[in-house]
Amino acid sequence: MTETLTFTTPDGRTLCAEVAGRRDGPAILIHQGMPNSRLLFEPWIEDAERRGAFLVCYERPGYGDSTPRPGYRVADGAADTATVADGLGLGRFVVWGISGGGPHALACAALLPDRVAAAATIGSPAPFDADGLDYFAGMGQENVDDMKLELSDPAAARRKAEADRQEMLAMSDEDPGLGSETLVSNADTAVLTGPFGRHFHRCVQSGLAPGSGGWWDDGQATITPWGFDVAQIRVPFKVWHGAQDQFVPFGHGKWLAERIPGAESSLREQDGHLNVVAERIGEVHDWLLARLTP
Repeated sequence: MTETLTFTTPDGRTLCAEVAGRRDGPAILIHQGMPNSRLLFEPWIEDAERRGAFLVCYERPGYGDSTPRPGYRVADGAADTATVADGLGLGRFVVWGISGGGPHALACAALLPDRVAAAATIGSPAPFDADGLDYFAGMGQENVDDMKLELSDPAAARRKAEADRQEMLAMSDEDPGLGSETLVSNADTAVLTGPFGRHFHRCVQSGLAPGSGGWWDDGQATITPWGFDVAQIRVPFKVWHGAQDQFVPFGHGKWLAERIPGAESSLREQDGHLNVVAERIGEVHDWLLARLTP
């Protein structure tokens, strides 16, 4: 059973979250990808309930029922996460982020070391200005084209984002339309035609319902300076990334694993962008909760 809650930030914005599991159990905060939504995937809830854990996911600014905040940085996600945690009466907690939510999990690890007991990313991008990383190498052409348009012609990119939003709102439950063949690897095809594909459909339509502004701001935050350095992370951290990932190339995961002090990693040839979060979230929860001591 899930519950929807709202929280007010110090500057008066609303953050909307979905929670499930035991309120008195160890807390796991989730940062979903782009487009973003608060909606929890049922297998994540089932896994948390088996562990007696408490699962929390909030919508980043401008998505769903969360107030827009144009110009926010990835670092600002740490303060928003703290607002949600404070509203729930949480002390220490663990965090994971998938895809475009990964940078926000990194921000929490870097900027909330007294609150975050451990953190993990699954298919997360590295900073756009990452030293020694060819950012676009191995990335699906659709994402390359969209990001380069954002950089070269923001007005045109903004119009395209709205057109893409309309297409996503029109997609069917049976055809989540996550992207072209340049993005969806063999490892991801199966999960998109199953329950996770339907979850993605619901997340996209819920998150984009108020407009494309949150999606645009989220993307801008990813390709501009994040406001912190991943090298300052000192909490236990693990990077999951698949060699078949065409949304966020494998090199990003390897770069993060090398730059985060003491980071562990699961960098597997057979994984894509989505199969870990869709089918093996228990591995992530196992690792995180083992590091959350009373």
